Amino acid sequence: MSPAEHGPSLARRLLLPLALFWLVGLAAAGMGAYWLARSAANAAFDRSLQDEAASLATKVEWSDRGPLLDVSRQTLELPGWESRERNGFVMVDIDGNPLAGDASVPVPLDRSDSFERPVMFDAQFEGEPVRGAVFSVTSPMIDRRVSIVVVETRRKRSALMRDVQLAIAGPALLLGALTFALLGFSVRRGLAPLRALGMAVAERELGDWRPLPLRDVPAEAVPMVERINALLLDVQGSVALQRRFVADAAHQLRTPVAGIRVLAQELERELAAAGERGWQPLLAELNRSGERLTRLIGQLLSLASSETALTMNAEHRPQDVVALLREATEPLVLHGLRQGRCIELDAPAEPVVARAHPTWLGEVVNNLLDNAQRYGGPNIVMRVRALDAGGAEVTVEDDGPGVDDADLPRLFEPFWRGPRADLRNDGGTGLGLAIAREIVERLGGTLTAARPPQGRGMRFTVRLAA
Repeated sequence: MSPAEHGPSLARRLLLPLALFWLVGLAAAGMGAYWLARSAANAAFDRSLQDEAASLATKVEWSDRGPLLDVSRQTLELPGWESRERNGFVMVDIDGNPLAGDASVPVPLDRSDSFERPVMFDAQFEGEPVRGAVFSVTSPMIDRRVSIVVVETRRKRSALMRDVQLAIAGPALLLGALTFALLGFSVRRGLAPLRALGMAVAERELGDWRPLPLRDVPAEAVPMVERINALLLDVQGSVALQRRFVADAAHQLRTPVAGIRVLAQELERELAAAGERGWQPLLAELNRSGERLTRLIGQLLSLASSETALTMNAEHRPQDVVALLREATEPLVLHGLRQGRCIELDAPAEPVVARAHPTWLGEVVNNLLDNAQRYGGPNIVMRVRALDAGGAEVTVEDDGPGVDDADLPRLFEPFWRGPRADLRNDGGTGLGLAIAREIVERLGGTLTAARPPQGRGMRFTVRLAA
């Protein structure tokens, strides 16, 4: 069945909604991780900058010469000790004039709110975005004010943000992958009984109507399997009823048909004795119709008998196919030879073993030979060979006119006898090939028809398993 003829798999139905829900959760977790990492990194580094600004502000000393920053050389160099991260500091007066530190450090214009606590700001320093803290102090003796500004780049806090995000998203991805791997394993394990049940059904032979086992079937699938079992019982009953009808109808028809043939033969003798010759063509046609009807009834009985017998697997066992065919086809071969046909058996001297039924395999080949003698040419070849993988292949090939390629699929249809069969008087019933395929399939083999490579005649191939 193509994908367009059925819905998505059960595993997909189960895992796809979970995957979508997990992706939404992962996106939400990523956004939360970003917000958390950003808040945590900014809070930590901002507090560090504020502490540095406040610490430097405590070192400001006031004198007649103005404010002085009483720190050691190492302390002065501390804000810029790591050139990639901490870029520097500056002390400016109320007008923004640098008094100490790096005069290129950006200073915010509005510093009115920085007298009570350090205030954070964003700026550009040497073409790179920086985060800064400004803290302003007032002289207790003279009316002088100064501001301490400390700035640093955002690289370190960005690295911290990435680390926090990875610390949150990494385990989430790993846990999600592990979860879906476990879910996939669980779904496959849960569906394994259904797959095993499907394989068991596929391996069954034609006509095996046994109920499907419920052991190990998931509880959710039990109603479906029970319904299938009920349908199997209904089909089995319908098939059995059809077989009984065919067999009973054939049996009931045998007696009146036999009576018609006897009466036709008796009438032919009486008319011959009375010297009536004008009725001979009609009586001959009546006899041929009676023979054809008798053959049709025999074929129907054979079909019903083969279905019943082969369903029980009776006498299905590996045996020598060559010996079976020699014994079963000898009468029909002798009949063909008397009609001037050349019938050849091409078989190896050693046994060719395959799984077969002694009676019904002979019925198959007899039907194929009968078909070749009715519709084929003067030369018929039956070949038997062993298959490399075990089993046997039997082919029956003739050099008659054959059938068109368009009609090949219809060869095994019951009662199909080719185009304009009503104009032919060959005694065929249209059931021989259908019966042959039915028997071969019940034996576990295949029966196919094709045109020979030379393009004339027909070739029927029977393959039997070991």
